[in-house]
Amino acid sequence: MASREKLLEEVLRGTADANIQFSGLCQLLRSLGFRERIRGDHHIFVKDGIEEILNLQPKGGKAKPYQVKQARKVILRYRLGGKESA
Repeated sequence: MASREKLLEEVLRGTADANIQFSGLCQLLRSLGFRERIRGDHHIFVKDGIEEILNLQPKGGKAKPYQVKQARKVILRYRLGGKESA
């Protein structure tokens, strides 16, 4: 569980968006209650009560920086992840 919190903190900090592992970001979103659907290399995340749909694709094992930014915006907007995002 500590690695989830560490990754959440790293995503929320926003200083290393180009250095976030794609699999870690997917795992983080699943742990926050998002449902995942996969079409090719597109991983589509939806959650009840969340207006936005997150569509992520890997780039060399890492998440694309603009997609990390989109995920951060959703996490902050909906106050997901507990006290770290408050």
